[in-house]
Amino acid sequence: DQSLKPQIAAPHLAVNNPTLTTVALEKPFCMFDNSLGPNKSYVVYLYAMKESASAISFLVTDNSSKPLNSTFQKTSGGQLGPYKAALFKVPDCASPPRLADVGDVNKVSDVLKQYLFRVGDDVTCLYDPNFLAVCNPPLAPDTTYRFKYVLVDSTEGIMKDQTLWSDPIKTRRVKLPLRIDTWPGRRSGGMIVITSILSVLMFLLLAGLLASVSSAVMRSEDPSAGTKHMSQTIQQSEPRPQLSSE
Repeated sequence: DQSLKPQIAAPHLAVNNPTLTTVALEKPFCMFDNSLGPNKSYVVYLYAMKESASAISFLVTDNSSKPLNSTFQKTSGGQLGPYKAALFKVPDCASPPRLADVGDVNKVSDVLKQYLFRVGDDVTCLYDPNFLAVCNPPLAPDTTYRFKYVLVDSTEGIMKDQTLWSDPIKTRRVKLPLRIDTWPGRRSGGMIVITSILSVLMFLLLAGLLASVSSAVMRSEDPSAGTKHMSQTIQQSEPRPQLSSE
């Protein structure tokens, strides 16, 4: 089907997608079945490029139908043209992963790896001098990209089939610190004022209670008050001497 194109992953399979620097795509299950020949070995290339580079008009093969080996660095992150972001085996259309297993904690990670591919998921390949595989570095925030799957005959090294470019997919925008809502529940200004007043009143109430308790404790522990009380009691209880009649 010449109308097939890469699709962004369903929300229940990839939450928060796209992110600032990644896009999760569904792998091309059953897209290239009619192009697969017997006794042949195939792989799938994933190309990415920025929408601003007029992606639809750019080819991903040379004049001899060989897929381009353009890299993220050579294309300025997809600004100058498509770059190869991934290489993986052709998904098995006969036995796809069971999406029902996504609910199983022990199986969810394996199912998602088989069913999805996350573009921009490698944060180290650009800076690792020993990295030899296809580099899939983070995408740019607040930027629109398009993607294309290409079926390649591994033996001959030529393209056998390809999808259309995907619809535009835009990564998320970075929020400015001043615009980040730090209040839980998005409280209004009136609620903030009321909360502040109640907090002050509660503080004054606690301060008064602590002062009263402290005063009572200090009175109970004052030794002079006890001595004075005892001396008055003793004076009252001592018998007064009687005057002689003489």
